[in-house]
Amino acid sequence: QVQLVESGGGLVQPGGSLRLSCTASGSVFSISNMAWYRQTPGKQRELVADIRVGGITNYLDSVKGRFTISRDNAKNTVYLQMNSLKPGDTAVYYCYARINDGRTWRDYWGQGTQVTVSS
Repeated sequence: QVQLVESGGGLVQPGGSLRLSCTASGSVFSISNMAWYRQTPGKQRELVADIRVGGITNYLDSVKGRFTISRDNAKNTVYLQMNSLKPGDTAVYYCYARINDGRTWRDYWGQGTQVTVSS
């Protein structure tokens, strides 16, 4: 059984920073893409940033220059460093990973962590 466990959300003032972490545990044989998505009530989940095994990254235009995604393959962990946060960044953030459990590749999601940017 594979699980993604997130941490690092919370309440921060505009202009502040937060760092999200997500670790895959269980029957993890290999991980390809890892990513962070976010969702607000009444809206579709949107891709914030993703990172390939080789380190190639991709970002939502509105977070470029403020957010940085990284991964530690030895720890099966992906991070999202969020700087210069804005109220518009308020959302539930979800971790995603494409994982091989030794038999097949599947998509996995974390439980979500709330990020609130407010004064």
